[in-house]
Amino acid sequence: MSIREEISEELLLEEETANQNEIVLFNDEVNTFDHVIDTLVAVCDHTSEQAEQCSLIVHYNGKCTVKTGEFKDLKPRCTRLLQAGLNAEIV
Repeated sequence: MSIREEISEELLLEEETANQNEIVLFNDEVNTFDHVIDTLVAVCDHTSEQAEQCSLIVHYNGKCTVKTGEFKDLKPRCTRLLQAGLNAEIV
């Protein structure tokens, strides 16, 4: 592989990751594990196993990234999480 090809690949990778945002879910003392899991499945298209793992990470670490993508995709998802009573933000 030539140096020019390597540089082009690095630039493409940087462009892809530069446009990525994250929805971070924060722990609270109100919502049940079942509610968080069901909401993550419905809103973030998680599998039930993935949603369960995220809920445990949030519980023990205080926060967890639950979805990564472009802002225009994350904004309505974050709004739905907030409407469901969860504490989340886009970073």
